[in-house]
Amino acid sequence: MLSLKQILTFAYVSEYESAYDLSQKKNYSIPKIHMANGDLNKRWYVYFSFRHPETGKMKRVTPFYGCAHKYKTKGERMEVLSVYRRVLHDLLKQGFNPFEDNAALFNKLYAKQESRPQEIPQVSPEQVPGKAQEQVPGLVPENVPGVQAKVQEEVHEVQETTKPENLGMPLREAFDFALKLKSNVVSPRTIIDYKHKVKNFLEWQGKECPEIKFIKQLDKVVFVSFLNHISIKNSARYRNNYRTELSSLVGVLADNDIVQSNFLQKIPKLKSKPKMHKRYTMQEQEAIFDHLEKSDPVLLLFIKFVSYNFLRPIEVCRIQIKDIDQNNKTFQYIAKGGASRVKIIPKILWDELPDLSKFNADDYLFTPDKIGGKWDADENHKRQVFSERFREDVKKPFGLGREYGLYSFRHTFATKLYRVLLKDAPPFEAKSKLMTITGHRTMAALDKYLRDMDAYLPEDYSELFKKEDE
Repeated sequence: MLSLKQILTFAYVSEYESAYDLSQKKNYSIPKIHMANGDLNKRWYVYFSFRHPETGKMKRVTPFYGCAHKYKTKGERMEVLSVYRRVLHDLLKQGFNPFEDNAALFNKLYAKQESRPQEIPQVSPEQVPGKAQEQVPGLVPENVPGVQAKVQEEVHEVQETTKPENLGMPLREAFDFALKLKSNVVSPRTIIDYKHKVKNFLEWQGKECPEIKFIKQLDKVVFVSFLNHISIKNSARYRNNYRTELSSLVGVLADNDIVQSNFLQKIPKLKSKPKMHKRYTMQEQEAIFDHLEKSDPVLLLFIKFVSYNFLRPIEVCRIQIKDIDQNNKTFQYIAKGGASRVKIIPKILWDELPDLSKFNADDYLFTPDKIGGKWDADENHKRQVFSERFREDVKKPFGLGREYGLYSFRHTFATKLYRVLLKDAPPFEAKSKLMTITGHRTMAALDKYLRDMDAYLPEDYSELFKKEDE
């Protein structure tokens, strides 16, 4: 059975070459395979469009059927049609024009085969498809010398490379191997994410490409199709996350020579609009704090850890009593990416904490109903619990939209702090101090963060216009 690499090579070309090679106006579309929605009782064929010399518009050319109808399984039909498509695409790239006399092109192409034992006859114009006419005959007909030989060569080459001994490890075994190696260098949370994405990929592959059993049968085009499937149902950002994490695993396989290369790296990311969390106004923030002080003190303290320590909600969920150094008033936490970080607990927040010595070291700082206690749940579930409480107790009563959330408090207080620092220091000095507080690793990262939030607004500059008029 042919490898998916050979079967779907031109599906990838069709999707991406025309989209990214925009340097010149093409005269033809990339050939595609029509599969009749998988119905083997209907005709399957290769089709494309070509720019008509008179109208200058793209016109669909009569499709090429070949001998695909003789094959009775989807895989076999895809095998032969993918080879037809490859040959046709090669001809188009070398100048084939269905509206012109192509005899010279064919004679040139097959003159290169003169070194072969068999004699290659010259092609007369009558033998070559492509005269300008309303109904264009078969694109690569069997009576054109050399074409069928080339098709047979392609099929033979593919069959040789798809023998079981050349296909590598079984799919599941290969991904399990990559996950095992990754488990030594990334956090358990990341491994869970990897496993989830591998599971979804293999389930999709089992339905859409059941003929693929081994890792070397996978091709860039398979992942392109899968990512398209993800993109249709979800956001571009969600699709990009799949690309990144699957690429990380395939990279491990490439590093260990289990696959030839990490072809996922060559799949471009899609532009995605990041989810923006709006800042609260001072009046909104104070009103929310006053409201929660009466209705939900635990949620309020949770928010204050986000606000005063500039943490992500999931990072707050990870804090255990043993992570807090009560003598130095600092705490250790696992930041984004799995890195262990240390921050101080400012006095404004420390004074609101209960006596931590009363709790067990393994207790979590936050539980659903109290400060300090056991909470056996996944950290994503914990974050969701607080997000749902915030939605019900704050967002609904205050009429806040989806752009407001727990993370918005981080932006709100970062902006507030930056504007205060600017009162007594120039921008660079203010940002240098802010970096040590927010935890940004580079000035460039902090600059981008502040720009995205519009954290700094100039004072009223009306007087400057008046001076210009003077």
